[in-house]
Amino acid sequence: MLRKLAFKEKIVDTYGMKDEFNSLQNHFLIAMPLLNDFNFARAVVYICAHNPDGAMGIVVNRPILEVNLGEIMTQMEIKVKNNAIKNLPVFLGGPVQPERGFIIHSPNVPWQSTLITSPELAVTSSQDILNALANGKGPKDFIVILGYAGWGAGQLEEEVANNYWLTTPSDPEILFKIPSEDRWSAAAALLGFDISNISSETGHA
Repeated sequence: MLRKLAFKEKIVDTYGMKDEFNSLQNHFLIAMPLLNDFNFARAVVYICAHNPDGAMGIVVNRPILEVNLGEIMTQMEIKVKNNAIKNLPVFLGGPVQPERGFIIHSPNVPWQSTLITSPELAVTSSQDILNALANGKGPKDFIVILGYAGWGAGQLEEEVANNYWLTTPSDPEILFKIPSEDRWSAAAALLGFDISNISSETGHA
C-alpha cells in the first residue's frame, strides 16, 4: 500500500540562472544502453532543477502498474468528478521520496507551489492542482509522478561525462503525446539517431 502522499513541498527555482553555469534544467536525460541501474535503465528523466549544488529530475517513462490516478486521488480523499482521468497512469519518478507527488504540465494557472521550468512547462507539487483536475478544471496536458531522482554537486555532470546519459532540450510533445513505452527512443530521436543501434558497452554523451 502506498504511504501517505505529499503534494506540498516547494521545488527550488533555478530558471533563468546566470550564464556561467551550464544548467540542464528543462532538458531530458536519456539513459544510454550501458546504464543498467534498476532505477534508470532505458529511462527518460526530465530535469526540473539544476544548479552548482546539484540537480533534481523526474523519470517520465516508467508507469506504476499497480495504481492509477483515480486510486491515488481516492487515497488522498479527493472526490473525482472528472471520470476521464481516473484510469490515467501514474509514473515512478525515481527512488527518492516515492510518497512525494509532482505534476508536470503546461503552465497556465499559478498553483500554490509551482516551478516554471520553461515557457512551455511547469512542475507543481501542491495538492490544489489535483483538486482542479478532479473537477475537470486543471491543465489540459499533464502527467502525474511519484518520487524523484537527485544528484549532489557535480554528480550529474560526472555521469554525463562518463557516457551514462545523453542530454537534449525537452519536448512537451514527448511528455504529453508519445506513449510512455516509446519515450526513450523518441527522446533520443531528437538528437537524430536510433538509440537502439548503440552498443551497451560504449557510447558518447
